[in-house]
Parts: sequence; C-alpha cells; structure tokens
Amino acid sequence: MANFKMDYSTKQKNKQTILFRADSSSTIGIGHIMRDLVLAQRDFKDDNIVFATQDFKGNINHKIVEAGYKIELLHSNDIEEFISVVQKYEADLVVIDHYQIDYKYEQTLKERVNVKILVFDDTYEKHYCDILLNHNLYADPKKYEGLVSKQCELRCGSKYTLLRDEFIIEKAKGRQNSNNPENLNVFIAMGGADHSNLNTKILDVLKNFPNIHAHVVTTMANQHLEELKKYIENKRDITLHINTDKIALLMNRADFAIVTPSVTVNEIVHMGIPFISIKTAENQNEMYQYLDQHHYSILEKFDAADLLKKIAVITSNEIELVNFTDLSLNEKKMILEWRNHSSIRQWMFTSECISLQNHLKYIDTLNTRDDRSYFLIKRISQSIGVIDFTNIDHRNKTTEFGLYANPALRGVGNQLMESVIDYAFNTLDIKKLIAEVFEENYAAIKLYKRYDFKTVMTKQINNKNIICMELDNENR
Repeated sequence: MANFKMDYSTKQKNKQTILFRADSSSTIGIGHIMRDLVLAQRDFKDDNIVFATQDFKGNINHKIVEAGYKIELLHSNDIEEFISVVQKYEADLVVIDHYQIDYKYEQTLKERVNVKILVFDDTYEKHYCDILLNHNLYADPKKYEGLVSKQCELRCGSKYTLLRDEFIIEKAKGRQNSNNPENLNVFIAMGGADHSNLNTKILDVLKNFPNIHAHVVTTMANQHLEELKKYIENKRDITLHINTDKIALLMNRADFAIVTPSVTVNEIVHMGIPFISIKTAENQNEMYQYLDQHHYSILEKFDAADLLKKIAVITSNEIELVNFTDLSLNEKKMILEWRNHSSIRQWMFTSECISLQNHLKYIDTLNTRDDRSYFLIKRISQSIGVIDFTNIDHRNKTTEFGLYANPALRGVGNQLMESVIDYAFNTLDIKKLIAEVFEENYAAIKLYKRYDFKTVMTKQINNKNIICMELDNENR
C-alpha cells in the first residue's frame, strides 16, 4: 500500500501537526473516523495528530482517544470555528473527510490560513485541495478532470486502499473458512450504524438456510441495537459482535459475506471473500456501479425474495467453470497474481513472472483458438483454482492439461482434478488425458496417481526431468 509520508510543511521540524476533520454518529456512520485512524496510524505515526470532531449521538470519539490522539470538540461545522482550531495547533496539514465540507469551504480555509489540504472523496466532487484521496476500488483519476486544479496530486484506486494491519495479517494466513456446505458461516455488516435497519430483515431471510451460521457485526452507534439484541435471543445460529476488533478474523473465517457497497468492499475484496452487496445510501452509487460492471452479486435495494435467490446461488455446492475469456478484469488480475506466486510458477515450464500486458494479450488470443481452453474454478462462489487444456486434438481425442490452486487455499486439489476429468471426458469428449509434471513435484504426482494416471515415459525439458502420465477414459 502507498505511504503518504512526505514533506507537507514548509516548517523545519521533526514532527508535523496533522489535523483531521471528520464526524461520526448513528446517522453519519463510523466509516470516516475508522479510515482516518488507519491513515493516521499508518502514514503519520511519528507526527502530532489532532481530530476536530463534533459530539453527535452515537459517535465513536472513544476510538480516537483509544488510539492515543487528541480531540478538539467542535460545536458546529462553521468555517470560522474550524479556522480557529487550525490556527491554535499551527497545523501543517489538514485532512478533510466530510461530505458536508465543499469546494467553497476548502477554498476559504486555504486562502485564510494557507494550510496544505488533503481531501477524501468518494463521489467525484469538486475540491480545492493539494491532495485528493479516493482509495476505493472504483476510483478513476480521469474523472477528476475539471474538478480539481492541475496542481492537485491525485491518489486514486486500490494502490491507495486503506487497510488496517489486521487485514494484512489475516490475508497472509490464507482463507480460514470451513468450506463445508453443511456448516457455512456468513459475515454480515450493514454499517456500524445500520441506519436502514436491515440486519433483522437479512436474518429473517437466512431462516431458510439451516446450514448457515450468521455473524452480525455492528457497533454501539447502531440506534436499532436493542431491537437486534432482542431478535437474536435464544438463537444459536446467530452471533452478534458489538464493537469487535476482530473484523478481519471474522471475515477470513466466513464462507461468504453480506455487506453494503461501501469501503467495507475494499476489505472484502482484499480478503478474497465471496459476497452479496446491498445498497443502502446514495453515496454508495459509485461502488455499486463498479460492482455491477464487474459482475458481482448486488442488490440496488433490500428485497427479501431477491436476497433469498442470491444466497441460494452463492452457497450452491456446485462447481462452476468460468472461461478465461468471460472473466472480469479484476478476476484476470487475480489469476495473474496466483500464476506469478512463487509456489505456483516454480512448477511451470516458463517459471518467470508474466506481465499484466502479456497476460491480457494471451487471454485475448483464446477467443480464436480451439486447441486450448482455460477456466477459473469456483465453488460456493469462491475462486479455488485454475484448470487448462492445451494441445487439444479433436481428431485423436487427446489433450494435455494443467491445474493450480488459489495459493491462499488448501485441500482443493481433488475438486480441481475432478473438474478436469469431467470436462475432458464429458464435454470435450476426450479419450485420453495427458499430464507432464516435474519429477520433484511430489504433490501433483500423488494427486494424479490417486485418479489412476499411469506413468508412460520420462523426458527432459530445460535440463529438468519430466514425468509423462496418462489417464484413459475407458480404463478409469
């Protein structure tokens, strides 16, 4: 992830003063403060941090205090009051994360105190700032043309996504979900405030799935909390997590998630979790449209019948083969990341890392070839690996194949192998499957032997010993 640490100030001193302007409440939500804390802790850890915020009902100002930062309570969003705070602390940088602060407010602030300004933006608004940060997956710097000055530094997209350390740590562990259709876990997060009061409605839909245990995440800012607590009384298939600091862990253990198209999606996608997204506010439009364009499972508004159908699909135990030519750009990038992973490319005949440009070009060529096919394999809407068929000989009914698993997963080799066999013999109508494997790749050889592949010869490629194995359809 990108680091923001730079010389924002003209003053010569070791520590700078960074002043954050953001609010939280039962109606505003908690997302602004939470991502500001990540930015402060990650990129300004050696500086003096002050949060200028109001004392609204359901706020999470205690989170600021727990992080060790000073709070300057504001009585309003009045520009004069805020300017006095900027002057009081001689701020070197002001970070504005507030939907009610606009271009005119920022311009006045700049002209009056000449402070450097970093602005968060999620919805492509006009701003008067030195740095604009849109850290969402959908962020497109081209859309800010005419909305900010040419001197403004744009920081857009997943390169700048703000993730707490817990997500980095959990990601490194690999997926921790059970992947057991008889006992699935769902992570539910309708925002810390759940202003649309959807948690209980979602739980009502989940009554139709006795194999699913719901983990509902919320905060004390939720004005419907008492209603939610009463709802889950004596329900063993629902666990309520209030103000938890284990969000990443809960996500990683979930088989799928139901969330809003908010900054939470940045975390969900980073963790590689299948999800359904329900829009609950207009400021979620950009993320919603991005998810729609990239074929994610979404609802423009809550609808019990539609949600029921989407849960049925996402929890289906059926294996899904998605042709590489039908993948979204994000899925293509994900597969490239897998293929370039050291644990996978070490077993490739071409072990060098492949560039994104070459990867995309190769996938484009598959549209006009009938001698090879590549598939992303999904189970319970989770991407578990890749299988491919090359040198497909329709006349002699033979094909070579390959497979590799999502490097974050374990124990999916059998599912990939069964997908290879089923597609080759039942769809391609192949009579003989051919595998070529390095003799040191003991795990692959063991897997092939489990499915009755027989060794037919050995050879050398690039001075490495290769074992050739075959499986005849009539002998299996």
